[in-house]
Amino acid sequence: MELIEKTGGEFDSLIEEFRGDLSSVRTNRPTPKLIEDIPVSYLDQKMLVKQLGSIGIEPPRDLVVNVWDQNAVASIAKGIREADLGVGVSEQGKTVRVTLPDLTEERKEELVKVVKGMAEEIRIKMRRLRDEAQKEVKEDKDEDAVFKGKERLQGLVDKFNQQIDELVDRKTKEVLE
Repeated sequence: MELIEKTGGEFDSLIEEFRGDLSSVRTNRPTPKLIEDIPVSYLDQKMLVKQLGSIGIEPPRDLVVNVWDQNAVASIAKGIREADLGVGVSEQGKTVRVTLPDLTEERKEELVKVVKGMAEEIRIKMRRLRDEAQKEVKEDKDEDAVFKGKERLQGLVDKFNQQIDELVDRKTKEVLE
């Protein structure tokens, strides 16, 4: 059924959206995604950190931006500070070092709640798509086709929910490390 395949594709794009959202949630592990899309004012233009230098990870909790133009170092450091991420920022020659502080237990619990809230928002979007697809399935005159369509749609929903649960569990473990 073409409708089921279309709905499955929409579910897949929701999963990818959720993965992207999860990558923005800070854990005790540094990730370039934390700072790469921060806007920086450089040469009277708004640019992103990732457009002005390469971002690397220095374990255990440092991100290092190797800036391509020495003149951009101060702008990048300022942009990261203004993003108010609760990180330490220092300039060292042509690099900007971003140090992530340890997360407190209280902050970890807050982040787990944020992750679960994000999952629920994605599930709400999925339910809307499922309801729209069910309306179309019910319009079919053949009762067998309606039954099979509903069954296949429910299989997609179950698979989607399982993927969301796995992503939430993985991110929760990362946050609580």
